[in-house]
Amino acid sequence: MDSETVIAATREWVEKAVIGLNLCPFAKAVYVKNQVRFVVSTARHLDGLLEDLDRELDFLAAADPEAVDTTLLIHPALLADFLDFNDFMQLAEAAVDEHGLEGVIQIASFHPAFQFAGTAPDDIGNYTNRAPYPTLHLLREASIARAVAAFPEAETIYERNIETLKALGHAGWDALWAEPPRGG
Repeated sequence: MDSETVIAATREWVEKAVIGLNLCPFAKAVYVKNQVRFVVSTARHLDGLLEDLDRELDFLAAADPEAVDTTLLIHPALLADFLDFNDFMQLAEAAVDEHGLEGVIQIASFHPAFQFAGTAPDDIGNYTNRAPYPTLHLLREASIARAVAAFPEAETIYERNIETLKALGHAGWDALWAEPPRGG
């Protein structure tokens, strides 16, 4: 699968789910200002994916936040199994530490089969973190802090997202993807 197709599917997910369902109230501002970097890893081995992560951590740390505030590192060829992806997150977090970026950049994880601990695989609440492909979201902690300060009761976002998806249900989620992309 080519990078353009992967990015288009990821953009559709950001527009329809993340922004469209308001799963992240902070996403729209950076997205409409084109401050979200979309990078597709074509690595065939975990070492290559870690090298791509290293490059993106360095890039984001050095970039002007007004130009690039956040990065989605998408890896469609690896980690199709969620448990393997979940295990990989330990290596990703270690990479943040190795770059001296603890407290500067954090990583959020998204996966097509994302499953919170203690939930059934088809629990609609899991869809809050389901992306078309395994994705590492590199976030600036300073940006998160500013957004949280501006959003009353930010700690309730997770619970609100699950309630939103419960109200939508599986049929509503499926219907969301049946709609043509905006401008399409």
